[in-house]
Amino acid sequence: MSEKKLLATRAGYGQGLLDIGALYDDVVVLEGDLGAATGTAAFGKAYPERYVEAGIAEQNEVGMASGLAATGWVPFVTSFAIFTAGRACEIVRNAVAYNKMNVKLVGSHCGITPALDGGSHMCIEDIAWMKAIPGMVVLNPCDYNQTRLMVKKMYEYDGYAYMRTSREPVVCLTSMEDDIEIGKAQVLREGKDLTIAATGIMTTYAYETAEKLAEEGIECTVLNYHTIKPFDEETLLKYVGQTNNLLTVEEHNIIGGFGESCKSALFGKVGAIDYDYVAVDDKFGETGVRASLFPIYGLDNETIYRKAKALVK
Repeated sequence: MSEKKLLATRAGYGQGLLDIGALYDDVVVLEGDLGAATGTAAFGKAYPERYVEAGIAEQNEVGMASGLAATGWVPFVTSFAIFTAGRACEIVRNAVAYNKMNVKLVGSHCGITPALDGGSHMCIEDIAWMKAIPGMVVLNPCDYNQTRLMVKKMYEYDGYAYMRTSREPVVCLTSMEDDIEIGKAQVLREGKDLTIAATGIMTTYAYETAEKLAEEGIECTVLNYHTIKPFDEETLLKYVGQTNNLLTVEEHNIIGGFGESCKSALFGKVGAIDYDYVAVDDKFGETGVRASLFPIYGLDNETIYRKAKALVK
């Protein structure tokens, strides 16, 4: 595990754009009037000729990106997740996916961590929306380093993809030297007693839970699903088959989210297992500070610990 720094994945996205901007002159970034918040402002300063400020018009932003892709550019479209994946969803479907355009979509401030922006800005549906679009790759890296690496992976991938980023600073679990692959889960630790499959920044809290349980003699496998679609069934089946249980952890509505992908992957392929989940239980967000909201929605370390321990026989 790398040095423990608290950094937001949105910052990793911004640095990742600078990385590929220096390497490839066909990268263009489109922003929806939120560059300071999403992390794209630094790219705009470094490469103003390749930075398009679309304003508060996310449908147009996605449409412009599709046109740019048709002429050979590799566009990265950025706004808050509720706008990139939500407001512009139909344009994403028809202008990008239906036409098989090489457009990279990024939804910042996902989940409930835009705490003071209130429920209207908390996107707990984007995984479900994007998963349902045929051919869409759905990414949810766990920390700054992994997000920075994933930007280059997105560029190298020939096709359309959606990535979540967060405003919440979390510990860097991963290293810039990690060899990550789209569609392949990352095994952060192995244990015989419990399998925890997590995605996004919740992976940090899942890992902390595993470390706490290890002090009690309970060894957990922690799987980091930075890619939700295409889903890595093989890795999940391997470890759930060993522990005969599973805890899924995500900052998204339980309906249509990562947990459902896990259950679909296991259905008919394993016998009865002990299962529980940590996710938003089908309700909207509310205004408040992150420290108070996470326990309300059952996304805090204590809830993860309690549910994990209950699964261990």
